[in-house]
Amino acid sequence: QVHLVESGGGLVQAGGSLRLSCAASGRTGSSYAMGWFRQAPGKEREFVAAISWSGDRAFYADSVKGRFTISRDNAKNTVYLQMNSLKPEDTAIYYCAAARGTVVAPPAVNDMDYWGKGTLVTVSS
Repeated sequence: QVHLVESGGGLVQAGGSLRLSCAASGRTGSSYAMGWFRQAPGKEREFVAAISWSGDRAFYADSVKGRFTISRDNAKNTVYLQMNSLKPEDTAIYYCAAARGTVVAPPAVNDMDYWGKGTLVTVSS
């Protein structure tokens, strides 16, 4: 079992930046790919970014490419999402997720094995 806790959400003006963190605990000795997903009010949960266990591969949704960066520090069992040039349409609850093994393509929601409870990001115009 892997326990994930997100932090770093909040209210920011359009054009601003936030950095989300996701701390993992539990059976973190195995190799897990990590991902960020988000869910806006009235919408389905969608993929944002993912990173392989070693960090050598990363994937992004088209809507965040060039603005968001995913990274991880395996020594700290933590994954990050640096979000720059935020837009009002980025407003959502952001969820951290883990999948056993590696990723070779942007994962779907159903590909992930563990989820955090989410952190709210609100971007004002």
